[in-house]
Amino acid sequence: MNADKTPLRFAIIGCGRMGRLHIERLHADGRGKAVALYDTSAAVAEDLRRDLVPNAAVHTSFEELLASDGIDAAVICTPTPDHFEQTMSCRGRGWHVLCEKPLADTRERIVQLTEAEQSGGPALSVAYQRRYWQMYRTLRREVRSGEWGPIRAVVSQNGERWQQTIHGTWRDDPAVNVGGFVGDAGSHKIDAVFYVTGLMPTRVYAESQPCGSRVEIISFVNARLDGDVPLNMSFIGNSESFIEDLHIHCEHANLMLRSGRLWVGQDNEVREITDLEPDSDPDAGFLDYVLGSTGNEAPTACALPVFDMTQAILESSQTGRLIQLSK
Repeated sequence: MNADKTPLRFAIIGCGRMGRLHIERLHADGRGKAVALYDTSAAVAEDLRRDLVPNAAVHTSFEELLASDGIDAAVICTPTPDHFEQTMSCRGRGWHVLCEKPLADTRERIVQLTEAEQSGGPALSVAYQRRYWQMYRTLRREVRSGEWGPIRAVVSQNGERWQQTIHGTWRDDPAVNVGGFVGDAGSHKIDAVFYVTGLMPTRVYAESQPCGSRVEIISFVNARLDGDVPLNMSFIGNSESFIEDLHIHCEHANLMLRSGRLWVGQDNEVREITDLEPDSDPDAGFLDYVLGSTGNEAPTACALPVFDMTQAILESSQTGRLIQLSK
């Protein structure tokens, strides 16, 4: 908390499913509370206010929200094309900002936000959840310990019941949700690979299918990371169950996240890793950073390789070509 133990006062910008989740996390943590809600739909904002924050002010004008006093920070969970202007405006008011992914809709805007963050001012983080989950923190620890030798290959399998939920929403609009499942939920999985391994992509080949939607639903990716390490990723956006497995094949062991549990495989034997890192979430991690107890676990710079990888996947799937990524 602040020195006087007063919770930080948050504006929630975008009152859909993610806005609700952020409020629940802030209030569970106790060091932050939602005091203002913004959404273009008054009914959506009022429903959220009634359910979780009866004393919060409701705004349907972003300019009116910006003119408000008594706000320390903002969580931005609006459609991607709105992120850049809203982030810049909130930081211009002196508010710390936690922005949902993708950080922005163009490379140039991500670079501009990164430069703005690095020049100082209010805190700015991206809500990449896997950077806070204990399984990924532990997997990163093991991979980077050096105990298991260099990485030989990476395999990431991902599935969600996503297409079944997007009809009539902005997520099924290719002008807003560029990349479909890969660009939206898939961005977490791409960031997780970079976060765990510390390796960046060098070339990408991909195939995608819309499966009856207006955006990409299924994508298969074969890529190379630094050091010519092979990367295979599958994104199944119309799965009937949640799947998120990440295998890091090292010289001396296989390190595997499977069905929410961690394993190490050696000599044809597999044992579970039970010495796990502390668990957290983007809101608690953001509060840790703003209040000075940790560094920034998800700075804006981490959004750029995810954007570049996503664009390469789309370009490859549209052209049938192998895409080289520049450093």
